[in-house]
Amino acid sequence: MEREGGQRAVQGAEIRKVALASFIGTAIEWYDYFLYGTAAALVFGVLFFPEFDPLTGTLAAFATFAVGFFARPVGGIIFGHFGDRIGRKTMLVITLMIMGIATFLIGLLPTYAQIGIWAPILLVTMRILQGLAVGGEWGGAVLMAVEHSPPGRRGFYGSWPQMGVPAGLLLGTSALYIFAALLPEEAFLAWGWRVPFLLSIVLVGVGLYIRLSISESPAFRRVRESRTEARMPIIDVLRTYPKSVLIAMGLRVAENGSFYVFSVFVLAYATQQLGLPNSMILAGVMIAAAIQLCTIPAWAALSDRFGRRPVYLGGAVFSLLFAFPFFWLVNTSVNVLIWLAIALALAGGHAAMYGPQAAFFSELFGTRVRYSGASLGYQLASVFAGGLSPFIATALLAWAGSYWPVAVYLGFMALITIVAVVLATETFREDIAADQQEERQLIAERKGGVAREGA
Repeated sequence: MEREGGQRAVQGAEIRKVALASFIGTAIEWYDYFLYGTAAALVFGVLFFPEFDPLTGTLAAFATFAVGFFARPVGGIIFGHFGDRIGRKTMLVITLMIMGIATFLIGLLPTYAQIGIWAPILLVTMRILQGLAVGGEWGGAVLMAVEHSPPGRRGFYGSWPQMGVPAGLLLGTSALYIFAALLPEEAFLAWGWRVPFLLSIVLVGVGLYIRLSISESPAFRRVRESRTEARMPIIDVLRTYPKSVLIAMGLRVAENGSFYVFSVFVLAYATQQLGLPNSMILAGVMIAAAIQLCTIPAWAALSDRFGRRPVYLGGAVFSLLFAFPFFWLVNTSVNVLIWLAIALALAGGHAAMYGPQAAFFSELFGTRVRYSGASLGYQLASVFAGGLSPFIATALLAWAGSYWPVAVYLGFMALITIVAVVLATETFREDIAADQQEERQLIAERKGGVAREGA
């Protein structure tokens, strides 16, 4: 009895260490990724696409922002394959290094005025590297947390790497906010925006130190010890779990698409359409991100108690109903009401979907192909949802000269996710027993094949 208590204490300490490491490492990756999005809304149009008018320049900058999303499924496939073959931990170290180097190099890029067309070409190249890295990052980070978790707590511990998103958003937005607020506009455009990109190399060093200190997930260790690794994980996913991939993509649409409208597009909308200072909107995004650090694990814990589907559905329905009120509040141009709109959108509807998402997606796939399956569903939807949403929203705004088609677009994405939740099966009561049974069956099949060859 005493030995069991000691073992539980060790396991508890290990999952807390893994959860914290997943949170810190993911926060650093998303700091790098969101830094680009904020800079795209505020400075990249001016510095890398100066030949266009402000709105068209912002469209071009958001197009480069979207390029990273098209690279994400490729990163998910590549790192998912090796994550299911070699292990989760190794892939997390590699993706963090790629992300850090690409972000640091963005801070050194010459502008259009200095090297002409090569400036946006190099910017797009760095964005592609960021996309590849974050495409492989998410699956490994959430699986390390979920697969270390005790039964009944996968939602809560799986939400720790999810909290890395608002933490990264908070860090990235804060960094640009500080320099934009303290420096004259000329100095900020000349060199101030570069400093947050260059500082990322320090954060990457911290993240690597932390990630190298954690152990491989128990679920993958069992697969490796039983020699039941999938030879071609992505093929196995598409053959065995096609419905799960489609469900995961549908679940992702509203969560991912609305997030980038509420955190990235709103910067361009409020500053260019309403004439508001960017510092006011950046402050609202930072407030919402800080609140999300509390609401994401809260919603995730509720999903451990009541199920993934009802919590996720509540977030999608809220996003549908809040599409027009969000713009009504922003259009008042009143600080507090704008901050309230962003906070409700991100900490309410978005967090209710994003909190339980790591566990929900992980539970849709077996251990042998989980990295590939979860990454594929997550990242494919990112291309069409988050990657294009700032661009589509800006194009709709340019077409109508008003917010209403953007609100309709938000509602359409929410409806897709509502349908996906309805079609999904509940997964929160499933535990590792199903995976262990699958492994035993594969071992038996392998032994049977060896016996037949011997005969």
